[in-house]
Amino acid sequence: MEMRVLGRTGVRVSALCLGAMSFGRMGDTDQDAGVRIVDRALEAGINFIDTADVYSRGESEEIVGRAVKGRRDEVVLATKFFNPMSSSPNDRGGSRRWIMRACEDSLRRLGTDYIDLYQMHRPDPDTDLDETLGALSDLVRQGKVRLTGTSTFPAEELVEAQWAAERRGHVPFRCEQPPYSLFVRGPERDVFPVCRRYGMGAIVWSPLNGGWLTGKYRAGQQAPDGSRFDRLARGSWRVDASSARRKSELLAEIERIAADAGLDSITLSVAFTLAHPAVTSTIVGPRTLEQLESQLPAGEVRLSDEVLDQLDAVVAPGETVDRADLAYEPRAIRHARLRRVSGQ
Repeated sequence: MEMRVLGRTGVRVSALCLGAMSFGRMGDTDQDAGVRIVDRALEAGINFIDTADVYSRGESEEIVGRAVKGRRDEVVLATKFFNPMSSSPNDRGGSRRWIMRACEDSLRRLGTDYIDLYQMHRPDPDTDLDETLGALSDLVRQGKVRLTGTSTFPAEELVEAQWAAERRGHVPFRCEQPPYSLFVRGPERDVFPVCRRYGMGAIVWSPLNGGWLTGKYRAGQQAPDGSRFDRLARGSWRVDASSARRKSELLAEIERIAADAGLDSITLSVAFTLAHPAVTSTIVGPRTLEQLESQLPAGEVRLSDEVLDQLDAVVAPGETVDRADLAYEPRAIRHARLRRVSGQ
């Protein structure tokens, strides 16, 4: 497995990162299955594991902690905070109050005394960045966290965070975790250039676009039993969503390019994300051992310029087929009251 440096941190991580979102009741309730997936990933040369407190409400962290017990120092361990962990209004967000408690909770569930990479899962418009960065910097100085990062931040917020850290003497964010795939190329426009400018690593998620690029979903057809679209079946997680027909049409072209290159669509799609020079690592989030095995070969594949040019002709650089796949919209886009002056 190829090792790459995470931004300018000097920390070397595998080109494929094991994502643990499907560990626990969000995916597979068999905790032993999650441990077996971690075992196989480490055996294959993956040294980077990513989870979050909100995944199965802490169960994913517990499974990961159990799986790496006795070999903790062999693994670069990443987790996240921000999303609600209870009905309490303060058990979420980017406040110092919550960050300090969330970190302690994650440390306990993971069974470790330090987190290699602690990431803010989404921007928090209700909290001053100085408050968030100050709390995270204290965790780094206490030795409980080694590096800090973000997930699904727009480019302008990444820049603001870098400026705020420099002005206030805080530890800066060292990496960003955006969605990126053949169907979600938006980060190429702004997030990736910002990452490269500030020496941040990019750890990309959903390289198979939630399963679309595996070929198992088709517009107008029933999703396979037990699949993500079958389990969630809401909003953009519907095979009859407005973007589904276009994705199906584009998928046919991608499968043709993959076949001509002697690859399947899974290997082609994951390898595509690793071809961008800003990308440090691509998160693969298998629910089963079989899914992991199907994605491992991509870590050793290098796509030719000819293949990449063909893919550019299918989905243009910087284009996102369905904006919902970007997984973040500013509040003013979602709430009309923030776009209008109240009437007298």
